[in-house]
Amino acid sequence: MTRNSRNGAGRRQLATLVCGALAAGGLAAAGVTALEPGAAAASSHREAPLISGQPQYDNTDVYAFVSPDKPDTTTVVANWIPFEEPAGGPNFFTFAEDAQYDIHIDNDGDAQGDLLYRFTFKTHVKNKKTFLYNTGPVESLDDKDLNITQTYDIELLRLKNRHLVSKMKVADDVPVAPSNVGKASMPDYAKLRDQAVHELPGGSTTFAGQADDPFFLDLRVFDLLYGGNLTEVGNDTLKGYNVNSIALQVPNHMLTESAEQPIVGIWSTTQRRNAQGYYSQVSRLGNPLVNEVVNPIKDKDKFNASAPHDDAQFLKNVTNPELPKLIEAIYKIDAPDEPRNDLVDVFLKGVKGLNQPPHVSPSEQLRLNTSIKPASDPKRLGVLDGDNAGFPNGRRLTDDVIDASLQVVEGELLGAKNDLGDAVDKNDKDFEKAFPYVALPTEGSRGPLAKGTTDGDVRSQLGDALQPAGTGGTDDTTLMAASAGAGAAGIVLIGAGVMWWRRMRGRAY
Repeated sequence: MTRNSRNGAGRRQLATLVCGALAAGGLAAAGVTALEPGAAAASSHREAPLISGQPQYDNTDVYAFVSPDKPDTTTVVANWIPFEEPAGGPNFFTFAEDAQYDIHIDNDGDAQGDLLYRFTFKTHVKNKKTFLYNTGPVESLDDKDLNITQTYDIELLRLKNRHLVSKMKVADDVPVAPSNVGKASMPDYAKLRDQAVHELPGGSTTFAGQADDPFFLDLRVFDLLYGGNLTEVGNDTLKGYNVNSIALQVPNHMLTESAEQPIVGIWSTTQRRNAQGYYSQVSRLGNPLVNEVVNPIKDKDKFNASAPHDDAQFLKNVTNPELPKLIEAIYKIDAPDEPRNDLVDVFLKGVKGLNQPPHVSPSEQLRLNTSIKPASDPKRLGVLDGDNAGFPNGRRLTDDVIDASLQVVEGELLGAKNDLGDAVDKNDKDFEKAFPYVALPTEGSRGPLAKGTTDGDVRSQLGDALQPAGTGGTDDTTLMAASAGAGAAGIVLIGAGVMWWRRMRGRAY
């Protein structure tokens, strides 16, 4: 059935409804081969009760692809903190200091991590007597006006059968790109982004900082399956929101087991330190949306904290998934017959002859064949459209994983040809052509222009409200200088106000 056929429009608009059925491949393999520890299944944006209240620790997406401009390297992008409202100050978006943000690499297909890149962060405050994130225009990452900054360390852990073999620090005190407060505060944010790209020994490159959320899809499935009538579809729900990104580019030979075995599996996790000082896993992510729309509420937190070798406990959730039954009942679209063995090979083992390692142990992770060269003209549907450099051979930023996954889940590999999708085919912002590839974050001050100003004018971000009454405007430099001292002055004024209120309250009683 195509988009031009009778039911094509309705079916393609149901993409996000049935993408959860992917987990039927992801976990059904537990009934075929027991999942081994060390691999991680997927979480997503606010997918479980506990992690939805802990956004600093919440993985949103993982991407892994052969670098288009450096095909002898692989780039991994892992994102955290979903739905960052760009104007969410004065406490903007930082990585947690009590967390270990980990990127795992399985380079022999045994469902256990062989390499682990661990990122840990520190926060630095220049002036604690102001409420401001920055006290003036920020021109560089070491600018005195950037009041709150972060740095991070990277450790490389080598593992064998889940035991530590070696640990080496590969980076120390690398600066993080700040949140994009606005054009007045950060007139050249791209410059700050460039300064946060850091070269590592051995030809690797790293970046950490804010970015536009690269995941594009219509998430309004949760309004009772689009209200039961498909009246609101085709809108990129994540448009305008940012995330915190960690990007790592590593020479292929440093990731793979050998030139003869170029396939790697990749996933991310978050460990959080508890009151006793021990770290425990609170989030994990390989493919998108699995825990979000497959597991019932009673299992979601357990799933985020559990090891994949225990995933058989969730088998019933995916061998008898709730979502396809709801779709069939409401929209009369037949779900493929169960069990879905066609999904097991693709999503747990990799595609044979493309990204399936020899002697593979089934597990949920992104599998990437690093010997497949980047496509000169990437197709958004990846392998389904003949582009073997794309999803499910890794995941590029431009891959439309919702549409591709839906078409497979709805029976593409069983002969039920379709052209389904959620009518959101690309990101709202163009991606960069060089590392770290993610689009620049949306700035916080992005409101309408003040009267009589131009887009490049600082007042276009500050607005008319900050201009003194009865004047035609205020000098920008004077205004920012006043802003710089506002913190200390504000504290004095607030303190005086509190004392006055207490005196008046005492008189009243």
